[in-house]
Order: sequence, then structure tokens, then C-alpha cells
Amino acid sequence: MKYSPTIGLEIHIELNTQSKMFCSCKNDSDEKTANTNVCPVCFGYPGTLPVANKEAIKKVIKTAMALNCEISADSFFERKNYFYPDLPKGYQISQYQAPLSKTGYLNLPNLKKKIRIERIHLEEDTGRLAHPEGKNHSLVDFNRAGVPLMELVTEPDIGSAQESREFVKELRLILRYLNVSNANMEKAQMRVEVNISLRDLKSNPEGVPRYCSGPYGARIENIKSELGTKVEIKNLNSVRSIEKAIEFEIKRQSELLDRGEQILQETRGWHDTKEITFSQRSKEKAHDYRYFPEPDLPPLKIDEGFLGMIKAEIIELPSQRRERFGKEYGLSAVEIELYANQKDLGDYFEKVISELQEWIASEQQAIAGEQETRALIKLASNYISTDLQAILKESAIDFSEKNFKITAENFAEFLKMIFLGEISSKIAKMLLGEMFVKGGDPSQIIRENSWEQVNDEAEIEVAVEDVIKENSKAAEDYKKGKQTSLQFLVGQVMTKTKGKAIPELVKKVLEKLLK
Repeated sequence: MKYSPTIGLEIHIELNTQSKMFCSCKNDSDEKTANTNVCPVCFGYPGTLPVANKEAIKKVIKTAMALNCEISADSFFERKNYFYPDLPKGYQISQYQAPLSKTGYLNLPNLKKKIRIERIHLEEDTGRLAHPEGKNHSLVDFNRAGVPLMELVTEPDIGSAQESREFVKELRLILRYLNVSNANMEKAQMRVEVNISLRDLKSNPEGVPRYCSGPYGARIENIKSELGTKVEIKNLNSVRSIEKAIEFEIKRQSELLDRGEQILQETRGWHDTKEITFSQRSKEKAHDYRYFPEPDLPPLKIDEGFLGMIKAEIIELPSQRRERFGKEYGLSAVEIELYANQKDLGDYFEKVISELQEWIASEQQAIAGEQETRALIKLASNYISTDLQAILKESAIDFSEKNFKITAENFAEFLKMIFLGEISSKIAKMLLGEMFVKGGDPSQIIRENSWEQVNDEAEIEVAVEDVIKENSKAAEDYKKGKQTSLQFLVGQVMTKTKGKAIPELVKKVLEKLLK
């Protein structure tokens, strides 16, 4: 490549608090009726006073701690003054000089990359504009106005579309683990803006960064920096859009530079259907928002006791879970990623393993070795990561333990039956499907459906004799040394017994009768 991209991200995240940032109005992103969750404080009516949402402040600090940020002991809110139709007060309460946190980082171990975070601060969201097709007017919904909004700004440490994608995916996962945001990008609960420039490798092979991704603490105003001219892509609402927009912009800017043309510093939008960026407005100068301290809100004093309480609430994070699941359970990389990305499923897996470990450790069981334990863990993960996932996919639903009908205890019982050879793989598949639909004890379901294992050798012999008569060629082929014919005959017997015969016993009887 002739050019090297320099990328920084600005990410806006709606916090999942019960109420809005500065009033008691409901924070509900699913509300469909416009202008329902509003009040005089939302609109900034004269005489109204905002009150800061303590839970929102906690959620920002918790996120900052998880991302290795410095927490500010002293912080305050400011008015960011600008006019836009969905900003009812004519200003936004935000933070500029003293954000709640700064200078953190997020490791991306798969890419062996550390992305630095410049700041994480707290503000309020704006309303929503709707532009009815074929109409000469726009509509505004203020339900979202005043919702707590966390903004995260990275340093320009990202060098590709892939790194951007992985950063956003890992951040979204962390937010969900911490329960600070649902981070549903389709619902605009997490919105990403990309700042990208191309550096000419010939004229500037080192590429020393001289500006950050956002307007905060920008080191230079000159758009002709060594890193190239910065272009901003606004409001990307999916991981795929982020990746595609960056790939397109790298290609667009490269072609302009190849032709000797100038890249304009501007804000661009993203057309999801056409998969192109398009110019929205030029941005040659930084906007003067005339920040000044919010006169109606006191400064924030963050003491050690408050920080200690928040730190105690931080649970195991995705990176820590990946490491522990690898060491503790010996899982494959694919399985580890599944249980890290689906936290509820990972929690369920551990509950199942706990049930199995209790069974193994009980005095009544003859199996208590490390090898047997590992075999059971592998069996559990195989059924959860493959068979169960296939059923969930076919049913077009995501796993949620509160709505899942198979308890961890019953799933462990199901696995014990397989491990002890009490049911065949065919019966296991039928049993799992029945348990998924109805729940309940697996032993009871087997009795109700007459799926008990056939272990009577005389009864199996009758089925084997019938199969040999019906498949005489396969029987002769086996006698001539063709081992695959034996597996075929075993399968035929299993079909005849509706999967209820013990496969090992079937094989033994077949070998005896075919001698």
C-alpha cells in the first residue's frame, strides 16, 4: 500500500438507567408514541432545575474502570451551545474541560493491539428528527432528549477496518457484561463516528500522531498534517457499516491522492444500500460551542469510598472469561468465543458443569478421575455448542436462561445418561428436542415415550437376524473383510430398534452371528 490509514472513533452510548439524565422522565428506547416521556426539564423551560442522575455517573465510572481509565476526582458539567431542531434547550449539558475519566485503553488480544482511549465523559442525548417521504416538513420526537449519553473517544491508534470492527465488538460486549447499556446499534443505543485520514508512506514513513480523533484536546488546527486530511463519517449503526464505510473511504481517498487531488476536511454520511460515503458538510474550522460551566448543577466530587463501591460491582470481563475458560475447562478457541460472546450461555454451561462435578464427586459414583471429568466437560460443551445451538437457530431464538425450559440440573442428567451409555445418540437427539419444547426430567420423558434402552441380548439377536437376512450382500462383504459393512449393519439394527439398542451390544451380537 502507498498510504497508511489513521483512524480514531467517537462512540456515543445510551445508558440503560430507569430515568433520564437530569429529570425523572422514563428512559425507554422502545417507546413508540412520540413526545410521551417528556417534561419541562427536558425542554429547558424557565424556572426548571436539572438534577444529575447518580446511577448514570456510576455507569460511566464503571465503564472507565473496566477500560483502565484514570477517574477524575473533580469533574463538572458544562453547556455546549449550538442550535439544532431536536435540541429543545438550544444547548446540550455535556463535559469538556473536566471529563469523568481519561487516558485508558482496550486490549485486542486476537490482533495483538492496544487501542488507547482519550476520554469517556457524560452528557445528555438529543431528540430524533423524522423526515416523511414526499413531504415538505420534518417531525421531531423529544422522547430521547435528555437520555444519559456516554461518549468514548479513542486516540488515533486504529490502522484498519478490521481493527475498528474488533474494537467496537469488544467494547459492546464489555458494556453488556457491565449492564451499563444494551448497546443495540439498530436501536441507536450505540452510535459510532469514524475519523479517518491517509498518510503517504513515501513522504512520512513514521507517521507521528499529532491530533486525536475528536475535537477534545485537538493538537493542531492545520488540516494539512503529516497524517493527511481528516474526514469524519457520522452515525454508523452497525459493525458491518463501520467496516464497509472505512474500506470505502480508504479506497476513495487513495484514488484522489493518486490523481493528485486534494482531500477536503468534511463530514460524510454513509449510504447503507449503495455502500458509499457521501458529503454532508465541509468542516474546515472547529465549531465554537462556547462552553461554560452549567450554572444549575454543582461540581462533582468523586471520593474513594464511592469508587470502591463501584469497583466491587465489576464482574469478570470477557477477556478474563476467555482466559479462565481456556485454563479451567480446556475448551477450544471457538467454544471459548461462544461462551464469551453469549454471557448467559456461558453462565449456563458453568452451572451444568457444576452439577456434573457434584455427581462425579459423590461417594456413590465409581468414576472420579480427572480423565472422566474432562470427558464430561467435553461432552457438555459439544452438546451445548453444537446440538443446542442448532435447535436455537432452527427456532430462530437467542438463548436466554430465564426463558429456557431445560434447567441446568436436567441438562446434566441428560448428559449423564449419554455418558453412561443409557441412551443412544439417536435417542439423545430426540430427547433433547423434547426437553427443549417441554422441559422436564429426561428420565420421565424417556418412560413416557417408551425410549428405554434395549439391553436384552436375546431381543437384539432377533433384530440382528432380521437385518442380516434383509442385507445379505453387506453380510457377505463383511465376511470377506470389508469392515465398513459392519458399521452399515449396526446402523440398520439401530434403525430397526428405533435407536433404542445399545450400539456396542449390537456390534457384539453382529460379530458373533456373522462368524
